[in-house]
Amino acid sequence: MIGSGILKGMAVTARNFVGSYFEKDRLITVQYPEERNPLPENYRNFPFLIYDGDDPHAGLRCVACKICEKECPPQCIYIVKSDDKKPDYMGKPQLYPKVFDIDISVCMSCQICVEVCPFEAIKMDKEFELSKRERFNHLLQRKEELSKSNDYYHKICPTDAAEVDAKLAEAAAKKKPAPAPSAPTPVSAAVS
Repeated sequence: MIGSGILKGMAVTARNFVGSYFEKDRLITVQYPEERNPLPENYRNFPFLIYDGDDPHAGLRCVACKICEKECPPQCIYIVKSDDKKPDYMGKPQLYPKVFDIDISVCMSCQICVEVCPFEAIKMDKEFELSKRERFNHLLQRKEELSKSNDYYHKICPTDAAEVDAKLAEAAAKKKPAPAPSAPTPVSAAVS
């Protein structure tokens, strides 16, 4: 029959229209930006750098190994290593990135930089309102803008952040030397 596809489509539209009056979870209009839908925990948009403690420079987990820069498919990450070392969040002297830039006009949010980072220093953010009025330098996120605290990461991804912290604590415990066992007392001295 000619037009049967149109009739089926109109039936689906009518069913959804009538159903929207009886089911409250269907076809809801969100009044953005006053109202916002909650984002799922595994939502990813744009990478950011994590730092521990209160100082973004001293607590930055990134040691400028440049693995993320090499693995980035669109080559939007630019890192320059520092000439000197600073103590990291565990007190060990480490190199740090003097320059860490990400071009948001090129980044495709693939999360490969997060997967290859051996120091859990780069994660994906949920912030999606990144538009700027200007181009060129304004589309380049610098280290200062990318650095966010571990508390912020716990806020946006609580389960993932807890797993990462547990893994880092376990690795730090393995690196600490075990306490030296106390010398056993000789048997002859204990008997007399």
